[in-house]
Amino acid sequence: MIRALISPAMAALGLLTAAPVAEAQSATTCHGHFPNPLTDVCWDCFFPLSIGAADLWPSQYPDPPNPSLPVCLCGVRPGLSFGFWEPVRLIDVTTKPFCFPNLGGITLNPGLHLGTGHMSYSSQTGGAGEMTAHYQAHYYIYPLFYLLELLGDFICFEQASFDLAYMTELDPTWADDTLAAEVYPETVVFDFPLAQAACAADCVAATMGLPLDPLFWCAGCNGSMYPMTGHVGNNTTVDQSMRLVAERMLFKMHRTALAWGTMGSQGLCGKYIMPILQKSQYRLQMVNPVAATSGRYACEPPGGSTVIQATSHVYPVVGEDVGYLLWRKRNCCAF
Repeated sequence: MIRALISPAMAALGLLTAAPVAEAQSATTCHGHFPNPLTDVCWDCFFPLSIGAADLWPSQYPDPPNPSLPVCLCGVRPGLSFGFWEPVRLIDVTTKPFCFPNLGGITLNPGLHLGTGHMSYSSQTGGAGEMTAHYQAHYYIYPLFYLLELLGDFICFEQASFDLAYMTELDPTWADDTLAAEVYPETVVFDFPLAQAACAADCVAATMGLPLDPLFWCAGCNGSMYPMTGHVGNNTTVDQSMRLVAERMLFKMHRTALAWGTMGSQGLCGKYIMPILQKSQYRLQMVNPVAATSGRYACEPPGGSTVIQATSHVYPVVGEDVGYLLWRKRNCCAF
């Protein structure tokens, strides 16, 4: 799918709307770079490394519970119960259709005209303003350890080739909240104040440690997982809204069985179906435009606050095409 013809960047310019709506303008040129596996990866995010419930290599990053026993059995094969974090996926988030920041900032031209996304401010008569946004997202298969041939004979690392697995430009539900609610009917259940108020607790938990998996409809400090579209009705900052879209994309991959469970006792002998995202299985690290490679908040779980990050903030125009490296918790029975 990636081997498409690369065209010049699309030249459509966003138009300023009349006040009271002020659109955030940015160049239509796609920006980005290929993540450098040496300088753009937070290698500390691999840890903690554990056998059973014991940490062989502790870490400053929170870790979900591991199987209690150090030994395990898959069929007739005994082994040791390893726990670690593996970089396995990339996610693009951009307002520009067919812009791929993690592919070096290229723009593909399939001949579809979808219009550009936006980050806008709308003033309300007699009241406060409202920020909104709409983004596209892309999901890549990126098993970095396998691609770098690190410990190639270690059966726990995912073995796959690099590929572009999902593009929201080709998904009609991504741009239509009503259509998305028909495909994911539980949307209406969580679209009321009490359900959203519960997300405050998830915000605190995800920022201080691990997110609250039972509150699966919450994206913590960043908003709600629903509607599962690129529309963001509460665009507080560009960092927050783009990260929310990346988290929704991850949830969508689980709902469509393109992402599976790998952690806990169930994951010791292989992947398993996880249609409802367990947020504690993942960490998101920004690699575009500025890689976050160190520090306590370099790779936060879904729902963590973007306000307290020391690095990795976006910047105007050329820094608003964003790429994330997705780290996944893996428990594996190996010998």
